[in-house]
Amino acid sequence: MMTLRQFSAEPSTIPTIASWYMADLSKAQGKQELFTHQSPQKLKMLREHALIESAVSSNRIEGVNIDQSRIRTVVLEKTLLKDRDEEEVRGYRDALRIIHEQAGEIPVSEVTILKFHELSRGQIWDAGKYKEKNIDIIQKYPDGRQRVRFETVPADQTAQAMSEMIELWSRGLRERWVHPFVLLAALNLDFLCIHPFRDGNGRVSRLLLLLTCYHSGIEVGRYISLERLTEQNKERYYETLEQSSQGWHEGKHDPWPYINYLLSILKFAYREFEDRVAQLKSPRGAKTEQVEAAVKAFTGTFTLYELERTCMGVSRDMVRKVLRNLQKAGLVECLGRGPGAIWQKKGNTL
Repeated sequence: MMTLRQFSAEPSTIPTIASWYMADLSKAQGKQELFTHQSPQKLKMLREHALIESAVSSNRIEGVNIDQSRIRTVVLEKTLLKDRDEEEVRGYRDALRIIHEQAGEIPVSEVTILKFHELSRGQIWDAGKYKEKNIDIIQKYPDGRQRVRFETVPADQTAQAMSEMIELWSRGLRERWVHPFVLLAALNLDFLCIHPFRDGNGRVSRLLLLLTCYHSGIEVGRYISLERLTEQNKERYYETLEQSSQGWHEGKHDPWPYINYLLSILKFAYREFEDRVAQLKSPRGAKTEQVEAAVKAFTGTFTLYELERTCMGVSRDMVRKVLRNLQKAGLVECLGRGPGAIWQKKGNTL
């Protein structure tokens, strides 16, 4: 809540780069409705891909991985689950679906945050409960050394800190201390610094980001996975979080590195959304060229799932068809069997 306290105490000077990001986001937001009325069936594919990528990427950032051949089954179907990792991925999916379908009816509250944690952590003993012991963020080095990167809010002060954070968020929106885009990033930073749960804070922070984006009129997370973009920029995520958390307890921290990072992720999401919509309107034959270009772009081996992720808007059957044709032409080869098999290009023919 220390970032929100900063903004409540005095008017904030918005850095130039943050102003640029907000201008770009406002412009993209203006095009949002136009894009979402095009090709409803094809946009449905974008929503499906985003749901899969978000559930997988958000968990993978925290070291939770599932078999690639099981991803679509776990996220899109109702089949029985094999282990805790699959349980957490599906629980995160459930939370995503609730946000996508009911965002306007879900308040930013402690009840909501606890529910997000309960869903995303599955059947573990402290799911939906604040931490009971003090927890520090520890950085471990390859040589075995470690250091305390950040001391989170003590367990006995967590509930009070969360309550104040929510109250300041509501006041900030009513009193308009700063632009809502800045406020939602500030809330996200404060949540991560409070670190209210024993485990699962990162995942809940990303669900909270998606919800507050909806409340602020940013709906790009429905079509483009914000979690996948975060995973792709993970080093920058940790770097800016560390920069902005220094001095947080004293209220002397600089929140802008992390705020600018989140604003940049939202900008990248809108840019990708516009690109994807353009691809969905491609002429006949363009999808084959898209798959072939994606295969050509791989520098090493790849899997069917990785190829599908690259070819947004192209059905799995189409991707497989093009891959089989390339295989028959001797341009690629399969090094295994099943959906998780490894593929590679042959020579310099592609």
